[in-house]
Amino acid sequence: MARTSKKAQAVTETMADQVADAEVRSVGEAATEIVGTLPAPEVEAASGAVDFIPLNKLKKSPRNARKTPHSEAIIEALAASITVKGLLQNLVVEPELDAAGEPTGSYFVTVGEGRRLAQLLRVKRREIRKTEPVRCVIDTANDPHEISLDENVTREAMHPADQFEAFRELAENRGWGAEEIAARFGVTAHVVRQRLRLGAVSPKLLQVYRDGGLNLDQLMAFAIAEDHGRQEQVFANLSYNREPWIIRRDLTKAHIPATDRRAIFIGPEAYAEAGGTILRDLFTEDRGGFYEDAALLDRLVTGKLERIAAEVQAEGWKWVSVHIDYPHAHGLRRAYPQPVELSEEDAAAYAAAQEEYNRLSEEWDGAEELPPEADERFGVLEADMERIDALRHIYDPDDIARGGVLVVLSHDGTTRIERGFIRAGDEKPEPEEAAENMRVTEDGEIIEDGTDDKDGNPVSAFDAEDADAGDAGKPLSDLLVRDLTAHRTLGLRLALGEQPDMALVAVTHAFATQTFYRGAEATCLEIRPTSSTLTAHADGIEDTAPAKALADRHAGWAADMPRDVADLWGFIAALDQASVLALFAHCASLTVNAVRLPWDRKPRVHETADRLATALALDMTAHWTPTARTYLSRVTKAHIAAAVREAVSDEAADRIAGMKKQPMAEAAEQLVAATGWLPALLRTEQPAWLDAPEADAGVVLNAPTATSRDDTGTVEDGAAFNHAAE
Repeated sequence: MARTSKKAQAVTETMADQVADAEVRSVGEAATEIVGTLPAPEVEAASGAVDFIPLNKLKKSPRNARKTPHSEAIIEALAASITVKGLLQNLVVEPELDAAGEPTGSYFVTVGEGRRLAQLLRVKRREIRKTEPVRCVIDTANDPHEISLDENVTREAMHPADQFEAFRELAENRGWGAEEIAARFGVTAHVVRQRLRLGAVSPKLLQVYRDGGLNLDQLMAFAIAEDHGRQEQVFANLSYNREPWIIRRDLTKAHIPATDRRAIFIGPEAYAEAGGTILRDLFTEDRGGFYEDAALLDRLVTGKLERIAAEVQAEGWKWVSVHIDYPHAHGLRRAYPQPVELSEEDAAAYAAAQEEYNRLSEEWDGAEELPPEADERFGVLEADMERIDALRHIYDPDDIARGGVLVVLSHDGTTRIERGFIRAGDEKPEPEEAAENMRVTEDGEIIEDGTDDKDGNPVSAFDAEDADAGDAGKPLSDLLVRDLTAHRTLGLRLALGEQPDMALVAVTHAFATQTFYRGAEATCLEIRPTSSTLTAHADGIEDTAPAKALADRHAGWAADMPRDVADLWGFIAALDQASVLALFAHCASLTVNAVRLPWDRKPRVHETADRLATALALDMTAHWTPTARTYLSRVTKAHIAAAVREAVSDEAADRIAGMKKQPMAEAAEQLVAATGWLPALLRTEQPAWLDAPEADAGVVLNAPTATSRDDTGTVEDGAAFNHAAE
């Protein structure tokens, strides 16, 4: 590489002496001054000289040791840094020679290719000209490949902890925001926020990180909280298991996730306005963060529910009770609204809205997208019809005066308003009925049958002679009444067994009396439906969407029930067959109990439950989803892997097999979410009729399964049981 002449070597020595004598001058100034004194046509640039070379004269060196190109992010960062701070580090170049060994006027960049590309990016953005002078050190003495390798190998990167703290100092001491710091260092504002958050971790934990006691993932987990004391406390309490998810769990165990129904109900804006803070995890998907002050959130929820309750109580209810969790064991009787006829004005308004709705539906049938005015009109019509529909059922004014309302936070973060509950102290006093087995003596004394008179003679029944002498209006003896009614019961059993349609009405009536009327002994069938509460077996099950759907179905039927249980038979008998079947099915459904308890020894019960599920073609994917909370974090890792293997693939299961349990459960939740996978206990064997030909299947599915009642609960289609109505 000794391509310089003796004269050039002498110049190099002279330059070195002058630089040593002039410490106040920069190397660049000295080199420029010395090189400027040389006759340009006679001598090429000396090795070690500093020169400002036009950018378009710089080329990529073919002997650069770095073969993998710089990433776009690095070039962006270098360009941003140069824009703000200038070129802090010289480029090292060598002259390009032609075939004859003469300089071409261009230079190969041995060290600083990334900075050259950053400058070219600035040219592309029209920030500088392509002839922008670039400060370079000309090196013709060393092997370009060796110094390129040396420049990339012989260096030590700053420790990440030092970088995090340096970013934090820029923010605190200079007042720079994340966007300004990002612009100066060519990174995104999100990356800057992450580094600022890491720099704000307790200095004690940062030192542990420097010493190798924590890895970066663990440090990022600590960064979710800003309280240094809390961070240090969690660190001190960690056992051998220091998984990041455990650290996050311990730091946020007293906080409320943004997915909680309370947080959804209040919203981040109202919570922050009340002085609450939300912890954000900048390193994982936090789904909205964590609400730090649980007590404040509960107060806000209660306050908002109380404001809603005040509006509801204005309807005239005696009391309103507010609850965050539904009080399932309230023990109150519930009254439901009764169907009423619409006024002529409301009926006409409903008919007009329905007619316009149908006309618009026909007009825009097939349209891919509705124009804004049509969509708005549809919304107005739907709101009007819903408002008038609500007038078809009203509560009895007496029930409103005696009853109350439960205002509860629902499972999905909305308000659940349950009206019509009657407290025991507010119940109407029951009318006194004539006492049975009582009679009055000649002296006006009221005595009970089965007692003795003053002489010790039994007076439980009339003497035979008195009965014979009395009139025909006197009651029959108890013994005879029992005898006659026993024969009648036998006749009823025989007749009912010969008329299935009447048996359906009778059983439905027996179910309904005990399902919808409290303490009503109004059925002669000795059938006692029982409905076990599921709350004790699965926490929160009563607040799920399927439970809400069942409650809505029950409320719909309850609203149709006559107020007096004595009128129930006529109500059921007047229904068409499909409606009777639907009411029967609803009452029967409430008696189902397929819960498996560890102490139960009822194999036949569970076999029947499986057969019932098959007969119903039960699809639990419509009612239950495997999540980390509901299933995956409650089973072993082997079960998690088996679920992913079955639902997705062996490869997917293998990818998560090495994770710790909680991250593995969370990852599995994402993998199986949309696959429809179910654990074995929730699967239903396919019914045989699904495999049958369509013609045969049509026969199987021919039975009606839905009601055909209109909104007022009256018969819409189909004849009622004629003889039942009699």
